[in-house]
Amino acid sequence: MNIQLMKATWITALFPLIGGALAADKPATGFFFRDGDRIVMLGDSITEQHLHSSYVEMWTLTRFPGWNLTFRNAGIGGDTAPGGSARFKRDVLAHQPTAMTVDFGMNDAEGSLKHFLTGLQGITEQANNNKIRLALLTPQPVEKSEDGPALEGFSSKLEKFSAAIKEFAETNKATFVDQFHPYLLVLDKARAANPKNRVTGGDVIHPGPPGQAVMAAAILKGLKFPSLVSAAEIDAAALEVIDAQHCEISDLATGVGGAIEFTRQDAALPYFPEGAEAILQWTPILEEMNDYRLQVTGLRAGQYEIRLDGAKVAEYSAATLAEGVNLAAAALKVGPVAAQIKALAAAVNAKNSYFHDQIFRGVVLAGSSIPDFVDNRKEMEAQIEAQRAAALAKRLAEMPRYDAAIRQALVIKPHQVAIVPVAKE
Repeated sequence: MNIQLMKATWITALFPLIGGALAADKPATGFFFRDGDRIVMLGDSITEQHLHSSYVEMWTLTRFPGWNLTFRNAGIGGDTAPGGSARFKRDVLAHQPTAMTVDFGMNDAEGSLKHFLTGLQGITEQANNNKIRLALLTPQPVEKSEDGPALEGFSSKLEKFSAAIKEFAETNKATFVDQFHPYLLVLDKARAANPKNRVTGGDVIHPGPPGQAVMAAAILKGLKFPSLVSAAEIDAAALEVIDAQHCEISDLATGVGGAIEFTRQDAALPYFPEGAEAILQWTPILEEMNDYRLQVTGLRAGQYEIRLDGAKVAEYSAATLAEGVNLAAAALKVGPVAAQIKALAAAVNAKNSYFHDQIFRGVVLAGSSIPDFVDNRKEMEAQIEAQRAAALAKRLAEMPRYDAAIRQALVIKPHQVAIVPVAKE
């Protein structure tokens, strides 16, 4: 394939601005990803599933909606670290990335550790030579179908590979992310409650949304992802805003029936993957990853509804509100925040599906087998590559439309918040 054509086309068509301009949006100290990053997530079939990779993308976009970010998934089923090294130029450099994550080991652990580390070395050297910030991820353990301790059998070998990745990352000054042990803690907790529990979904090797949510959370925590969405503290008795972090509070007033009303303009959004809620029985990652705070003091004793744009999202006592509550779980169930997250996830999934199906699998990885007995084989190969390049350019020209849909879905609008006394029966 004409790599120069691929590069030129991707640079102009693939990386427009992602996110709205919000004045309150601030850089995160220590977070691996940065404003302006073009991010490639390299891996095997677990990456190619577009589950944890999409969750990492969604969490990052919603926490930093004003950042200019693009994410591209370069996972291939059955691949290994040496395979990732061999296809680095085609599948990584073509995107002109500034940062990347590498998640291999599941297939590599069927072979030798030495071969695996050789592949990691090749990936690391190419990343360093091209000034790409590199995060090396461990594989997650498998959730075996048999009863008994989670850490035995194949998972024991994966843990040894994970330890080797940590040592390798330290030696090569790469960011290290441990998915293995946070994931193992969840498996251990579930099996301790009932040896028959199987909680991560999917199959033994490929987790479903519950397991991949654990993966995404572990990855982001390892990359120093900030948990704060926004926080507001209000004195209802004095009608005074005491504190506002990553949000603006305005129009604070007393409403009908003793309600407290105000406008809240957030600089970020909470997020949790739809379909992964079952895992919250075993790990509190929704609230750990989303600190969406509201604290209201000075309310009269009693129960109060929290309404966003007129929709009831939660109910708390005055005492609980005085201590402060995390609205993330409630706001993600119903109301305007939940609706926006659903629309954004649809836009991100549409972009990722198009890129994977029509560009990555549909053109870049599409086969071109020509039998050996064909006399003009080289001529036919040249024709196929020319048509591949043309198809690539045509399909890449559609990407700005998908990126624009994400930008539109990321625009955070102010919400009318009402803290309404619940009438006594």
